[in-house]
Amino acid sequence: MRYEFKSSFDRSFKKLSPFRQEKVYQALDAFMKYLDKEAPLPSGLGLKNWREDYWEIRSSIKDRILFELTDEIVFHFVGNHDDIKKFMKGK
Repeated sequence: MRYEFKSSFDRSFKKLSPFRQEKVYQALDAFMKYLDKEAPLPSGLGLKNWREDYWEIRSSIKDRILFELTDEIVFHFVGNHDDIKKFMKGK
């Protein structure tokens, strides 16, 4: 599987505290292992479909990671539920 991180993801990620950034790293690692068929999907990730090819996983109770699933995985944004809703209005 091919992964891409958009600049919008990088910008939103940099705004997080180091603790929250580490939680994002852990969630991404678990998700990528699942996609690469190295491990089962952890139930705590809360995989959810937003619409069409846009999905989210949780990195914590508060934070979500938004990605697009097509031929590759494109990570677009990380933030809370309201931040994701605002971001998706532009899509």
